Amino acid sequence: MTYGITGNPTKPAVWEPLRDLTAWLDARGLPFWIDPPLAQGLDDRGLVDGSVLEDRTTDDLSQSDVLLSFGGDGTLLRTAHRAGGLPILGVNIGRLGFLTKVEVSEIEAALAALEDGETGVEDRMTLDVELDVPGLEGVPSWALNDVVVDKSGTTSMIQVEATVNGEALNTYWADGLVVATPTGSTAYALSVGGPILTPGSDTIVVAPIAPHTLTARPIVLPCDAELVLRVETRDHPFAFACDGFSVVLEGGATVRIKRSEEVVRLVTLPGKDYFSTVRDKLSWGRGGVF
Repeated sequence: MTYGITGNPTKPAVWEPLRDLTAWLDARGLPFWIDPPLAQGLDDRGLVDGSVLEDRTTDDLSQSDVLLSFGGDGTLLRTAHRAGGLPILGVNIGRLGFLTKVEVSEIEAALAALEDGETGVEDRMTLDVELDVPGLEGVPSWALNDVVVDKSGTTSMIQVEATVNGEALNTYWADGLVVATPTGSTAYALSVGGPILTPGSDTIVVAPIAPHTLTARPIVLPCDAELVLRVETRDHPFAFACDGFSVVLEGGATVRIKRSEEVVRLVTLPGKDYFSTVRDKLSWGRGGVF
């Protein structure tokens, strides 16, 4: 099995685990490719001789069987948009890490499980995103986590008209809206009061951010719904984000969102089911005084 190694070079905590990983793979004769910024960072810090990684450095990870993403959930999202269908194993060097399956202390055991065929792969649904702004660059056309429209550079709210399959849903006066997949339900959508959706639920959550109308609550839609958001506010800018890739726009916009044919494949490990991850990350069932 060939491993592709990606990661967040801005995290100081990434370098020693990467040094240990490359040494571990090399000692066992397991082939790997590493992203150029990571190889350069290891060399600059004197952690790995640059000549050792010279023939293993590439920004084309398609030659790999599995991608190892070192960082937090944001890092994994960026890896997902480069993966081209390859399975991803996230290694947590972030704070919470719902998508990252293992901590750095567990990486060798996880790779041993991969080599022994004890792992699986689960497909995560994504959202197809169409924005009626021509010439837009740097924002992907699909989202694994969420799509967000949000006010920008002002304390004023924005007005967003939402329709589902052509039928009016609501006109939101709010700081913005989060549209999330089950994968993204534990991210921004959760922080604004949205529900947790299990990965296989095939649903979409729409959660307003600080709505002016207190009765505007999060709503869960079937995955075959087409959601259209029309940002009507034109007197100040707003932000549009897709999996954290964001731009600031002016003059209003229309966003069409529906289920995508694109899927993201995440490696599953024995003993690490979804509910154990939620219990661990949210400290459920630990008692205490509230």
